[in-house]
Amino acid sequence: MKRDSLILSAFTMSTVSHGNAGLWRHPDDRTADYTTLSYWVDLARRLEAGGFDLLFIADAVGQLDVYGGNARAALAHGVQTPVTDPLLAVSAMAAATERLGFGVTVSTTYEQPYLLARKFSTLDHLTGGRIGWNIVTSLLDSAARNIIARDRQISHDERYAIAQEFLEVTYKLWEGSWEDGAVLRDRVGGIFTDPDKVHDIGHAGRYFSVPGAHLVEPSPQRTPLLLQAGTSPAGRAFAARNAELVFLADPRPEVLRRNIADIRSQAAAFGRRPEHIKFITSVTVVVDSTDRAAQAKASDLRRYRDARGSVVLLSALSGVDWSEHDLDRPIEQFETDASRSVLAAVDDPEVRRRLTLRDYVDGLSGFGDEALVGSATTVADALEAYAATTGLDGFNFVYLITPGSFDDLAEHLIPELRRRGRTREDAGTRTIREAIFAGGPRLPDDHPGAGFRRLPATTTSGASR
Repeated sequence: MKRDSLILSAFTMSTVSHGNAGLWRHPDDRTADYTTLSYWVDLARRLEAGGFDLLFIADAVGQLDVYGGNARAALAHGVQTPVTDPLLAVSAMAAATERLGFGVTVSTTYEQPYLLARKFSTLDHLTGGRIGWNIVTSLLDSAARNIIARDRQISHDERYAIAQEFLEVTYKLWEGSWEDGAVLRDRVGGIFTDPDKVHDIGHAGRYFSVPGAHLVEPSPQRTPLLLQAGTSPAGRAFAARNAELVFLADPRPEVLRRNIADIRSQAAAFGRRPEHIKFITSVTVVVDSTDRAAQAKASDLRRYRDARGSVVLLSALSGVDWSEHDLDRPIEQFETDASRSVLAAVDDPEVRRRLTLRDYVDGLSGFGDEALVGSATTVADALEAYAATTGLDGFNFVYLITPGSFDDLAEHLIPELRRRGRTREDAGTRTIREAIFAGGPRLPDDHPGAGFRRLPATTTSGASR
């Protein structure tokens, strides 16, 4: 019996250190070259050759300044600071590859839908339909201060309300503004576009006013593949309504399974088919030819971990300044309402009493999670069991060093997964939506975005794909 293929995504960020504080110091790490185009082109080529489906690029648009009340520690330790715009390297990576998809993080809180729709339509054209949008609402107060002149971030649930209207505007632009067949390219008649088939969207809402038409002609997918990360009640509801690929992060398998079931149930209530949403989670893997070789590699990598840098990141994600807390005091000393989501792994008071802050942040995976270390067989067994237990459809592989961590996966793990029938067959050039869902390039008819499509004048019911 054929088993389902797993989504294989490489997780990175356009910065010197994503969640791997201190590993930029490793002699084999090239992340410090992240400001060069050759770094990104080389990475994309390696990932495609290695069998990855997707390059998932995280982003943050503010300095990490919670720790100590300023950004000095983040700058000194290289923790997600400095950071460049990940969108700008995608077209070069796409030109160097044929099949690799690109999921890029952009915040609905700090962009405008009219302009962002143009950016993603442009990239959808230039990549041949291999672009996805990871929709986030952001969490850094520093971003609010510098972009929208607010002392603090917009409240959590209001950010999701803004995001939902933002999506409504982009759906109207991508799906409803230009009819199929609007672009004629009629050299004889001298008509490039039929103006009667291009329509203003007339959006006037609580947060956005966008009266005009989309600037870009329809691209291969029209709407990019929609990714989303967020496990709060508002985040799960937003994912159920909009997302096609959901990134969940929680070290507890029972919580992942429960969140997946909840999102699928809510999706059905919105009229969506639950199988039209797939789920991935982050995982850190150290793999080699044998278990012993992998353990030796992990020991070498651990020597470069920067515990204080990890606490800087924890402060930013939790919104709590941990700078005055000793790394070796019990973690129960630091329990606050603001950090509950980040401290999910120590929800159990008994676990908290046994852990110090150093224990929590200083593992290879960080924040209470454990890296998978072993041979290809050992790691593949663990991943398959985890997917079966949780209902996950794939994994977002976190790097420890670049490109070494991804090269190791390509050399050892992915061939083993291929042998087990868990990778996608090479079907040639296709859009990222087709690659992941084995359907068409457009949003499925049951997706809310498809409801904004403009039907041909002769059609009275139904929706075209």
